[in-house]
Amino acid sequence: MMRIGQGYDVHRLVEGRRLVLGGVEIPYEKGLLGHSDADVLTHAVMDALLGALSLGDIGSHFPDTDPQYKGADSIALLKQVGEMVGKLGYQVGNIDCTVAAQAPKLKPYIEKMRENLSAALETAPSKISVKATTEEGLGITGNGEGMTATAICLLILKD
Repeated sequence: MMRIGQGYDVHRLVEGRRLVLGGVEIPYEKGLLGHSDADVLTHAVMDALLGALSLGDIGSHFPDTDPQYKGADSIALLKQVGEMVGKLGYQVGNIDCTVAAQAPKLKPYIEKMRENLSAALETAPSKISVKATTEEGLGITGNGEGMTATAICLLILKD
């Protein structure tokens, strides 16, 4: 049996915050605003995995009203989601992600993002795809106000 999940996240860019995507800290004059580290890519992956298993969203598991998640490392939270996947008898078939950001250029960091996501999920990097795109100056990502990420996953029932 296979299950498919889709995730989406968006965060505003602000000064005075670190920019973390896929567990990689990227040098930039702005970072993403959020209760945790606001790692928009990892959040989209978590939502895709949780959605595939009909377990709700990350807010229901790691609420932003809970002080224990203030500044939380999203890769550590992803590990917990990966454990949920395994306990329910599934494994990652593959995950495909896209980050939309006008700047900075993300290409130099994509392989490390793939490595971080795959390590957190205890799967091969070859099962994780991360792409980056701009939105040609359109919308909140195009004008530099924020970043979005989408993810789709395929989970496969373990033998």
